[in-house]
Amino acid sequence: MTQLKLDKFLPYRLSIASNRVSSAVATTYQTLFALKIPEWRLIAVIAEGEAMTQQALGAATQMDKVTVSRAAIALVDRGLVKRAPNPDDQRSHLLSLSNAGKSLYESVAPKALALEAEIFGGVSADELTQFAAMLARIEAAAARLAPERG
Repeated sequence: MTQLKLDKFLPYRLSIASNRVSSAVATTYQTLFALKIPEWRLIAVIAEGEAMTQQALGAATQMDKVTVSRAAIALVDRGLVKRAPNPDDQRSHLLSLSNAGKSLYESVAPKALALEAEIFGGVSADELTQFAAMLARIEAAAARLAPERG
């Protein structure tokens, strides 16, 4: 009989590593900026582009509708994100960063990059390049096996 050993099962190991990294990041964002991970993800994605619908944010962040909605509400309530009617679809709104949201992003982004550097400090540049390429292939393979959230 084939026996599964979790400590050797790569999907499990990847999940554990992801949970540990997420926990470290979440603790930092919560402590320094009173932000939850989903809230930071929305801020970061909005900061990279233009105003977006919650549906587009869900697709960009791979977070489910409920998580995106809760994060958006929290950010609007804090005055970090603005909601405006979507001229292309009256059933949705466009979310964009307020001035306070832009300012927060400018404070968080350097901390996020420093945290990334700390987490991956023991990994060479070549290894990071290889790791990023492997992650892209793993994500693509997993996307073929599982339907997208939305």
